[in-house]
Amino acid sequence: MRRVQIGNALSSFGAGFTIPYMFVYVAQVRGLGSMTAWLVFTVYALAALVVLPFTGPGLDRYGPRPVLTVGALLAAVGALVFGHAATSGTVVAAAFLFGAGATIVQPALATMVVRCTGPARRAHAFAVQFTVANLGLGVGALIGGQIVDVSRPSSLTLLFTIEALMFLALAAVTGTVRGPAVSAGAAAPGSAVTGAAPAERGRSDLRTLLRDRAMVRLCALAALIFFACYGQFESGVSAYATGTVGISPSTLGLGLGANTLAIVLLQMVVVRFTARRRRTTAIVATGAVWLAAWAAAALAGLLHGTTAVAVGGMMTTYVLFGVGEALLAPTLGPMVADLAPAHLLGSYNAAFALVKQIAIALGPAAGVLLVGAGLSPLYLLAMGATTILLVVLALRLRPALTPLQDNAPGAVRPSLGVAGTVARPQRAAELHAA
Repeated sequence: MRRVQIGNALSSFGAGFTIPYMFVYVAQVRGLGSMTAWLVFTVYALAALVVLPFTGPGLDRYGPRPVLTVGALLAAVGALVFGHAATSGTVVAAAFLFGAGATIVQPALATMVVRCTGPARRAHAFAVQFTVANLGLGVGALIGGQIVDVSRPSSLTLLFTIEALMFLALAAVTGTVRGPAVSAGAAAPGSAVTGAAPAERGRSDLRTLLRDRAMVRLCALAALIFFACYGQFESGVSAYATGTVGISPSTLGLGLGANTLAIVLLQMVVVRFTARRRRTTAIVATGAVWLAAWAAAALAGLLHGTTAVAVGGMMTTYVLFGVGEALLAPTLGPMVADLAPAHLLGSYNAAFALVKQIAIALGPAAGVLLVGAGLSPLYLLAMGATTILLVVLALRLRPALTPLQDNAPGAVRPSLGVAGTVARPQRAAELHAA
C-alpha cells in the first residue's frame, strides 16, 4: 500500500506541472488557437472510450500491476511528445497517447487500493490516496507556475518532460506490488449480484454492470460531479480566471496551491466526519459547497482585474472546490468497491473511470467554448444549474443503495476476507476452531 501511495504521489507531482497550463500551452504558447485546445481535450475523451473497454477485463484477468505499467508507459510517451509538439496533428496525437495512458492508470490504482485494504480501512486508504495525489499536484503546480513563461516554449517543454519522468517513476515503484489473489466467484458484500449463481455472475461483465441499477445511477451522478468540478477545474476555470477575471498564470498556480492546502488540512477531519454519515449525504454537501464556489467565481468576474477582491474571489473558488473534493475522496471509491462483485472489481472501476474521463473531457469542451466566446455569465449559470442537479441525483440515488453501500448509521458489515470478499462459512469455522 505504501508503494502504491508513493507511486501515485510521484505521478501527481508530475501532473501538477502541466494540467493547469495545457490550455495556455496549446492556444497561446504554440499559437494553435482555442479550437485546437478544445480538440485536444475532446481527443482525451476519445482515448478513454478506446482503451477502457479493454482495461476492465484486463484488470480482472491479469491484475492491476501489468495493466498499470502499460498505462504509465503510454502516458510517459504521450507527455514527452506533447511537450515537443509544434503542429496541430502532433499535439492531438500526443493527447491521445497521453489520455489513453492516464486513463488506464486510474482504475488500475483504484483496484490496487481495494485489493491492498480491507473494507474497514478502505475509505481511509482512498482519502490518503486523494490527499497525497493533491499534495503532489499542488506542489507541482506551485513549482510549475514559477517556471512557466508563455514567451518561452522551452519552459513548457521542460514541464511535460518532468511529467513523463514521473509516469516512468510510477511504473517503477508500483511494479513490485504483489496484491492478494481474489476468488473468481466472490462478490462484494452488499453487491446487487450477491447470491447469484457463479456462472450467471461471470457470463457478461457489461450485462452484470448494466443490471446493477445502483451502479448505473452512481455513474450518472459521477458524470455530473466530474463535469461540474474536475472538467472545469483543469480548463474552464483556468480560462475564466485568466481570460475573464484577468489574473496571471503565476497567481493561478497559487490558487491551485490553496486548493491543495484545503484538501491536506481538511481531509483526515472529513474522513472522520463522513465515517458516521451516509455517503449520499456527503455528496449532497459537496454540491452545496461547490455552488458557493461558483458564486465566488461570479463575484470575481464582476470585479475583474488584479484587485484584491477579484483575486480573493478566485482563491475562495479554488478553496471551496477543495472542500468538496475532500468530501468525495472517502465516498466514491469505496462506494464503487462495495457495489462491485469481487471478480469484476476491475471492470466496475474501469466503467467508473470511463464515465469520469468522458465527463472531464466534455467539461472543457463546454467551458472553454463558452468562456472563449465571451459568454462567461452563461458559463457560470450552466455550472450552477449542473451543481444543483448533482444534489438532486444524489438524493435520488439513496433509495437504490443498501444501508451498507450508503454507509448508513447502524449498518453492519459481514465477516470479510481479503479484498472485501465474503468469508466462506467453512473457512470461518476452521478459523474459529483454530
